[in-house]
Amino acid sequence: MENKKDNNRPLTTGEIAQYCHVTHRGVLKWVESGKLKSYRTPGKHSRVHREDFIIFLKKYDMPIPQELQPALDKTKVLIVDDDRGIVNSLRRVLMLENKYMIETAHDGFEAGKQFSDFKPDFIILDICMPGLDGYQVCANIRADVNNKHVKILAISGLNEPQEIKKIMDLGANDYLQKPFSNESLQQKVDMILNGEKK
Repeated sequence: MENKKDNNRPLTTGEIAQYCHVTHRGVLKWVESGKLKSYRTPGKHSRVHREDFIIFLKKYDMPIPQELQPALDKTKVLIVDDDRGIVNSLRRVLMLENKYMIETAHDGFEAGKQFSDFKPDFIILDICMPGLDGYQVCANIRADVNNKHVKILAISGLNEPQEIKKIMDLGANDYLQKPFSNESLQQKVDMILNGEKK
């Protein structure tokens, strides 16, 4: 039984091997193939955020250990942007809050797949992306009435009133212009989740 203070500690690959009843090498293969999202410590050891482990378990229909259940209460956020640097930056900022489960996508088509698999509560959606852009992604989501509870924060370097109006008319809850501060992002997310935006 873990102490509460350990509930947010990242997991080692050895711990994951025990949870999944597989070999340590098996976990490393998941990490190397990109199936299991991880990061490296300065000592070159792989660590996995609990939220990412739960996403992995759910994606592959594996049982979720009882001690990891509290993480299921977190708001699920999907970050969609073709700029990987921005995606990673937004992810780091939101992870500091320790109240979100986060998945990412780097284009509109991947966003559609992640939306179906991950079933997010909140989407941070870049408008300008190659191929399927943010307007189309937003329209596709809002076309299904079962998605009306999903909150959408559109982001873009555009500052044209007609572009902002277009994404809002398609169903975005709010808009944030790039570049923006970490504080501005957190404030927008909190306002939308707290119902201060439509």
